[in-house]
Amino acid sequence: MTDTEGGARTSSMTLFEMLTGHMAAQTVHVAAELNLPDKLAAGARTVAELAEQTGTHPPSLLRLLRAMTSLGLTAETAEGEYELTELGSPLRADAPDSLRSFALLNLREEGWRSWGELLHSVRTGDPAFHKVYGMKVFEYTAAHPAVGEAFNEAMAENTRRAARAVAVEYDFSRFGTLVDVGGNDGTLLAGVLAAHPGLKGILLDTPTGCEGAEATLTAAGVAGRCQAVAGDFFTAVPGGGDAYLLKAVIHDWDDEHCVRILRSVRAAIPPGGTLLLVEPVIPTGPGRAPTVRMVTSDLNMLLYTGGKERTDEEFRALLGKASFELTDISEPIRPLDSRVLTARPV
Repeated sequence: MTDTEGGARTSSMTLFEMLTGHMAAQTVHVAAELNLPDKLAAGARTVAELAEQTGTHPPSLLRLLRAMTSLGLTAETAEGEYELTELGSPLRADAPDSLRSFALLNLREEGWRSWGELLHSVRTGDPAFHKVYGMKVFEYTAAHPAVGEAFNEAMAENTRRAARAVAVEYDFSRFGTLVDVGGNDGTLLAGVLAAHPGLKGILLDTPTGCEGAEATLTAAGVAGRCQAVAGDFFTAVPGGGDAYLLKAVIHDWDDEHCVRILRSVRAAIPPGGTLLLVEPVIPTGPGRAPTVRMVTSDLNMLLYTGGKERTDEEFRALLGKASFELTDISEPIRPLDSRVLTARPV
């Protein structure tokens, strides 16, 4: 590899980039906060035009745009004039593969301060979020509606990408009714139902979590085949399904809470039913390193909830404690790092 000036890249150069990674992340975050990608969607704009539209200091905005250009998010088309690049396009709110909501959530104060306490979590095993804010993350989002809304938007954005992949890669046509446990606003379930016209659905989430479900299901044209149920998956899960789907739910919790969730599903699922978990699976053994996405998500869970990403054996043990048997693990679902883990009640 070579650096931008043509010299040989050294280990210290690579390490330097890692040490300044937070600067790049904040540049992306501020670009999203100012809606710069959306304002550049129609074509190149001058710094003066963008400063007026965003209410920012023109010389300082120029410096931000230079940083965005160095990251490949924008390109300078003429002196003082910038356009959006292909790399920057997913920061648009209307992009089909949008990451804007994730960019806004990930570098909020709550995330910034929690990651600043990573050492605390590594030393103690306790979530840094609790140390910083004195409460659990889900208690915090319930008490701070703006944060909860940002979280739900980011989860829905991520799920839209997941829904396309999961609906295509996994065959749901063998099921009659699919129960999406912890399915938020129904984005994933709507995508699966749209791809499988013969399938019916039941969505379970908290009253706050499934607030937007009716609009999501209606927009997807599947509202007539799906009902949304507000509840608590620690207490009970709706019956009536022959398949139960949990996407990115298990990794939010420690083993004790996961077993409680899975036992709620076990109480609802029929003897011949199928449990489907959509989660990353950490590879084990020499030469089988997890991806950067997996390990950052794993640390995120440590910092925020006390949850974790798990290996196949950890999933097997967890499911066994709730009277399920792991029967299959799919190949990775692209562009996700997740797999579909299939289990049956025993």
